[in-house]
Amino acid sequence: MPELNPKLADKSVFPDPVYKETVLRPLFDGAKTHHVEGFRAIDRAHLVMLTETGILDTKQASAIARALEAIDREVDPSTLEYTGEVEDFFFLIEKELKARLGPDVAGRLHTSRSRNDIDHTLFKLGLKQRIDALMAKARHLLSAMIDTAEREKATLVVAYTHGQPAQPSTFGHYLSAAIEVLIRDIERFEEARKIVDLSPMGAAAITTSGFPIDRQRVAELLGFAAPLRNSYSCIAASDYITSTYSAIELMFLHLGRLIQDFQFWTAFEVGQIYVPNAFVQISSIMPQKRNPVPIEHMRLLASQTMGRARTVLNVIHNTPFTDMNDSEGETQSMGYEAFTAADRVLDLLAAFVAAIKIDPERVAENIRRSCITITELADSLVRIEGLSFREAHEIAATVAKAVVAAGGGLAKDGYGPFLDAFRHSTGREPSFGRDKFEEIVSPEHFVAVRDRFGGPAPAPMAEALGVYRDKAAAFEAKAKDNAGHEAKAAKELGEKFKALAGAR
Repeated sequence: MPELNPKLADKSVFPDPVYKETVLRPLFDGAKTHHVEGFRAIDRAHLVMLTETGILDTKQASAIARALEAIDREVDPSTLEYTGEVEDFFFLIEKELKARLGPDVAGRLHTSRSRNDIDHTLFKLGLKQRIDALMAKARHLLSAMIDTAEREKATLVVAYTHGQPAQPSTFGHYLSAAIEVLIRDIERFEEARKIVDLSPMGAAAITTSGFPIDRQRVAELLGFAAPLRNSYSCIAASDYITSTYSAIELMFLHLGRLIQDFQFWTAFEVGQIYVPNAFVQISSIMPQKRNPVPIEHMRLLASQTMGRARTVLNVIHNTPFTDMNDSEGETQSMGYEAFTAADRVLDLLAAFVAAIKIDPERVAENIRRSCITITELADSLVRIEGLSFREAHEIAATVAKAVVAAGGGLAKDGYGPFLDAFRHSTGREPSFGRDKFEEIVSPEHFVAVRDRFGGPAPAPMAEALGVYRDKAAAFEAKAKDNAGHEAKAAKELGEKFKALAGAR
């Protein structure tokens, strides 16, 4: 009869050297770098559960607990070099347990679990930690953006469409648009975290176990919200990975657009943002240059973050719906690089947004040269003179064309062309004079009359900023709840494990 598993007949101890160096060593190094604390927590939580359910007696469990404590004291994972004597970090711990307890007692810790459910639990613990750290930085950025929007809520800027000056608005109103996107991005992260926050432990290889395990208890001790219900899903569903990295990809795609605007707005020809010297580098050869290079670094790092997140999604694409290496150690380690770059962007962008100012002289000059208040002249002709918008638009277009051709400004040089265009179109005189005309075409008036819901005028801006601050406070409260839940779980696990180690 042939062997069911040919490896059982293979007496070699060490793996093939190429396999060892190309696969096993990188996996081992990734585990010792990223997952040591996760392994420890899982071993302890599982041991406590086995004892509480009576699957292990207290004497056996206590011996295992003391041995795990000894391993923690005596084995420094950071100093370990992979030799190939064991397959991976999991079997290293099991080998150390056997050396202290013998194979019978040591082997009992693995009752009703598998590397399948252990691995996905490890990865979820690692992702939760990184998500929480990233979200803390995202909340800090949100706070910085809200504070700056509040400070600059009346500061005029030129708003662009299709790369051309379009209408006057305020810097606070512009930032508020980006704030709303960031709020939605944080909400996407919160939803991704809910998926990550479901424990796979107890699924074992695929189908759970015939032992009377308590999956809810292990989830509680590890700080998860609950166990993931379907055991096949625990080892096969990788949507906790794809939801996390999709959220990263979208957040940094969106932040990259904001960063690109900052690059454009600081260009010499536009110049409506002033970047303080602390965020500027000088040229090594051209003494006149002020290079706001942090913007370039943010753009670069945002693209790196997005690209690394996309790489993780591409790895998961077209994989089978089962436990498989594509979603495991090396993919997880690769994905962590996205978090590293993301953290740098969020820190730098928060500092940058808080520091930059609008240059009012450049804004005023750009508004003058571009005639971007002309839309309000057309609107006012409809409201004051009773014209159709199309007729008013044609009059305003004629005025703008004449002012731009003369290289003038709308307020100073537009009244004469306006009178000519109005008389030609209507055959009568307008009901208002130069003073009213200058008020109508001023950027301050343009903003003030746009006081509808979501507009840049003071009233809708004040309402919007209040909503944003409420959202930011809700995010902080949720984060505090999550941290409290996990701290409580860690404390209970520590106490239960300590009591077990002290039992005789």
